[in-house]
Formats: sequence, structure tokens, C-alpha cells
Amino acid sequence: MASSRGFVSCLIFLFIGILGFIPFPAEAAIKKYQFDIQVKNVSRLCHAKPIVTVNGRFPGPTIYVREGDRVMVNVTNYAQYNMSIHWHGLKQYRNGWADGPAYITQCPIQTGSSYTYDFNVTGQRGTLWWHAHILWLRATVYGAIVIMPQQGTSYPFPQPNMEVPVLLGEWWNTDVEEVEKQGTEMGLPPNMSDAHTINGKPGPLFPCSEKHTFAMEIESGKTYLLRIINAALNDELFFGIAGHNMTVVEVDAVYTKPFTTQTILIAPGQTTNVLVLANQVPGRYFMASRAFLDVPLPVDNKTATAILQYKGIPNTVLPSFPQLPASNDTEFALGYNRKLRSLNTPQFPANVPLKVDRNLFYTVGFGKDSCSTCVNGTRLLASLNNISFVMPQIGLLQAHYFNISGVFKTNFPDKPPTPFNYTGAPLTASLGTVHGTRLSKIAFNSTVELVLQDTNLLTVESHPFHLHGYNFFVVGTGIGNFDPAKDPAKYNLVDPVERNTVGVPTGGWTAIRFRADNPGVWFMHCHLELHTGWGLKTAFVVEEGPGSDQSILPPPKDLPPC
Repeated sequence: MASSRGFVSCLIFLFIGILGFIPFPAEAAIKKYQFDIQVKNVSRLCHAKPIVTVNGRFPGPTIYVREGDRVMVNVTNYAQYNMSIHWHGLKQYRNGWADGPAYITQCPIQTGSSYTYDFNVTGQRGTLWWHAHILWLRATVYGAIVIMPQQGTSYPFPQPNMEVPVLLGEWWNTDVEEVEKQGTEMGLPPNMSDAHTINGKPGPLFPCSEKHTFAMEIESGKTYLLRIINAALNDELFFGIAGHNMTVVEVDAVYTKPFTTQTILIAPGQTTNVLVLANQVPGRYFMASRAFLDVPLPVDNKTATAILQYKGIPNTVLPSFPQLPASNDTEFALGYNRKLRSLNTPQFPANVPLKVDRNLFYTVGFGKDSCSTCVNGTRLLASLNNISFVMPQIGLLQAHYFNISGVFKTNFPDKPPTPFNYTGAPLTASLGTVHGTRLSKIAFNSTVELVLQDTNLLTVESHPFHLHGYNFFVVGTGIGNFDPAKDPAKYNLVDPVERNTVGVPTGGWTAIRFRADNPGVWFMHCHLELHTGWGLKTAFVVEEGPGSDQSILPPPKDLPPC
């Protein structure tokens, strides 16, 4: 990592600080990173295979910045796949060119080419992450983003003695892109992963994995901040530590009201910061991660482990195992999410929109398309409001910015075309699902309420939805059909949790609110890669405002060509 600062002003501030005079704020730094996309042979579970990496590392390097910094990441693609990187959770104000999803805000970086993601970190601090945003390449191309508070600003919780990123992922013994391609050709879900991982390692419960175990040494009486990230492609995960409580203090880089739990639930795309006090009998304790799924669908239910080891304890001591909830424990999942609340203090307010300008209601459904070459003559698809999204061949932001016609339409419906009993008996009949690149146009600075409703089209299932370019407030959630006459009265409009990725419960609904103050084209999709590939995605075209600082920034000169 290379970094540079404004020379004169920074030296003056440093000199004044040393002399003990007025504590001027430190000037923002420019943090520069080089990401080389490389293929490297990696071995897990007695299998060696080539995987796509960043700088030869799996997981990739952690980006460390401070709130207010400018970040420049030059990505050079040496792999055989086209590549794009998404900086998950960073708002990228007016700067969708740095957001990263392929064919949404940019065309991908072709083999042998480079692109510099150049963005500011404004008004955010905490744990986010970065990952590939094309095909299934984020199976191995991902890493943490740690945003420290501005100099002189402390955490709103006890200062930890040490901070550790904990990235939860998945591992396939075979080539991930071939797994996805085979599933698409057969019209069936691709093969599930062979293991879950913690910091790229499955742990000693798997064959050939004794050396592929993440271990963390701790000292009695000290406090540790774990920055937990779910980088898995397709699984919501439980995470717990044997014998130790965790105090949740932040999710998706937003501080929360602290609460203590033995287990957290974290969906793909989400981050959770927890404090862990080393207050148990010195020994070795398993950290463990296992999938949550409360419907009878196949899932990788094998448990990944890492080790929390007190200083001075020999490796021969057998670790104890945590009690994780049952893999289908819906009650725990709903109860855990209800505990998540915004801090809502004068310094960190929860600016929930109380008046709504635009009400959106999106149904989440599955269906089948005819497919003569597929196993059953059909191919699975997914849709929002009966529209299965078709990816364009040019970046949507480019098409919008340069007024290129014929790429997309802005007639995505605000509600489903045909109301029905969304979570009643399984409905397998066609509701007229159509394929198209249809977006929703949103007025600048308008307030939006979006209700995401799961449906029993083929089956109910939970869905973690991620909105690019924004945080939003989760004002309500429930099981069954959303009732617009009764459910809004139960909303939390005081201290709802603020996130960038939220789970829609199985057979239920979630209501979110946000202010559309970031002009551009912003992707919204299920963060289960399987469902995204089937078409469970759309995008918002947020119009520009009247002010000079309310328009989309010009594109960079090195924007990848289409």
C-alpha cells in the first residue's frame, strides 16, 4: 500500500499537534492500491486447482482507509476472465463510475487491461468489503474494507485491544465458473459448495485441512473487535464462538445499539462488528460458521471452523465447540434481526424519512422457462414484479449519461401487474413473467418506501437484497402478506437499523426507506449469486438535481470499453 498526503498543510498540522497547540483535523489522505488479477494454484480439501485472486492472495488484501480519504485502486487484469470490482456499501456519491458492477456502471476490465477506481470515503466509517461483480468470480475475489474514524474521533464503544477481519466464504473443489456454466446449461441449480471457509480456510473438521485453519491468539482480559463479513455466494450463515459472548456494535458500517448474543446471523453481502472479551478459562475455542435455511432446499450445511486460542495454551488442547442454532431456526433469525437498532444519537442520528413521496411494492418470485436443451425441458428463472432482468451489453450508466437509446426502458412497474395470495399455497402457474432490461426512474431527493414481498411461486425462500449507492432504513418486516392498511402502523420510525443489504424473510416481507439523493444508475439485486443469475435484479435511475453538486460526475478517461 502506498499513501501520500498534502505536503505543506499536513506538515503544519503535524508540527502544531506535536507542540500541543490547537488540534486541527488531519487533512484527508490519498490511499493508493494496486490490484493484480492473477490466476494461482490453491489447495483445499485435498484438491488443488487454479483460482482467480488479487495479488495472488485468497482472500484478497484488506483496504485500510480513514473517513474522508480518497482511494485509488488500479486494477490490472492478467486472468482469462473479464473482471470488475464492486466496493460493497460505499455510497460513491455522484460517482457510479467507481461502483463496479459489470454492465451496470461499467463494462468489465478485459484481459490485459487496467482501470483505476477513484472514489472518496465520505460520511462512512466501519467495515465494508470489496468483491468481483461479474459471473461467479467473487467466490475467490474478495476482501475487507476497514474505514477508521477521522483522526481524534473515537468509537462509540470501548476501544478494543486488537481488530481482526473475519471473512466467511465458500469453497468448491472444481472450477466455480464451470459449476455455474453447467447449471445454466442443464437448467438446474449448480452444485453446492464443498465447504464453507473462515478467512479462506475450512478448518480441521475437513480432510487435509489441519494446516488450512485460521487461528487467532488472544490474551486474558483483553477485548477484541471482529469485523465479520459474509462473502459466501449463496448462504446466510450463523457464526458463534464457543464459551464467549459477542456484543454487536455495528452492521454494514453503521453503529448500532449494542446487544450481547452467542450467535449472529449474517446474510451474503452483510458485515457485522462484534466485541469479544477474553474472559474465559484459558484454552482453545472454536469459532464456527454454518448455513441457515428454513426451507427444504439443498444447501451446504457443513460447518467451517477457526480457533480462538489463549496465549500460552499448546496446540494439543482440543478446542470446545459452540452451540449454533439449528439450520432451520426461523425463530432465532427473526428474533436476532429484531434486536438490530440504529444508535440514533446526536452524533450518529437515524434520519429516517417520515414522509414518503414514492411507494414501491416488489414481489420476489421464481418460475420456469422452456428450454429444449435442458434436463427437464425447462430452465429456472427469478423475477421482480414478474420481470426477469436481462443484462445489457453496455453499462447502463453509460447509456444513461450519454443518452444512448435502445439499451433499457424506464417502465419498471411500481407494483406487480397481477395481485394474488403471495404466500399462500404454492402457485406453479405462469403469471406472465417477461424478460427485459426495465428500470425505475426516481426523482432526485425524493423519499422512497420499497416493500419487498417473498412469494410462493414454486417455493418460498429468504432473499438478501443489496442496493448499490445507498444505505436504507429497515422500517418493518413480517411473515405472510404485507398489509398496506395495517402493517405501516407497526413500523419503527425512531431507530430502525440502517443497512445496505437486508434479508427478506422466507414467506414474508421487508419494508425499507431511503432518500434518493445520489444521482446515477444504481443496481439492486438479491445477493444470492444463484438468484441474481436467474434474473432477480433491477436498477434505479435516480435523476440529477438542480444544484451544481447534484449531477453525475464525468466518466474517467480510462473507463473500460464495451
